[in-house]
Amino acid sequence: MIALIDYGAGNLKSVANALDDLGAKYFVTNKSEEIKSAEKIIFPGVGEAASAMQKLEEKRIIDSIKSTTKPLLGICLGMQLLSTFSEERNTMCLDIVKSVVKQFDAANVKVPHMGWNKVKYNSQNVLFNNIKSDEHFYFANSYYLPITEFTIATTNYGINFSSAINKNNFYGVQFHPEKSGKAGLQVLKNFIEL
Repeated sequence: MIALIDYGAGNLKSVANALDDLGAKYFVTNKSEEIKSAEKIIFPGVGEAASAMQKLEEKRIIDSIKSTTKPLLGICLGMQLLSTFSEERNTMCLDIVKSVVKQFDAANVKVPHMGWNKVKYNSQNVLFNNIKSDEHFYFANSYYLPITEFTIATTNYGINFSSAINKNNFYGVQFHPEKSGKAGLQVLKNFIEL
């Protein structure tokens, strides 16, 4: 059973709909004990880093996210919050992936980064099983995670940035799999089948 974390993130319903399409068994929760009881965790996110971290704090679920040994998938802001720090309102994040989330340079590219873009990977990660490199996924982000040792896929938008990461049991995708058609559903399916 998958725990879909509800902390007021904007894309919860669309992620739930995608899980319904896949016939996945899940429950929506913001309770620490329920998150700990799940086999897998999906950590969605649309919105702004500081208020998201504040909501996680209020719900007292930060420790259950940070300490989990179960597979966890962060989506969009959910992936960015796995970092140490975000430039978005100078926010301390979960510090699972040692990195600083940065803002796209509006002098070079249109911000936010909205729409379909290519996701490129060099070595196959289970998250991209049955998906070809350079497949298009749907993005909506003004901030990005730079490339780190945990980057498993990249996207170019003025610069190359991490469009997917994996550190131990923690996975993250900057794009929205729930809005990325067949390829996006395949990413979710691959996560569910881990």
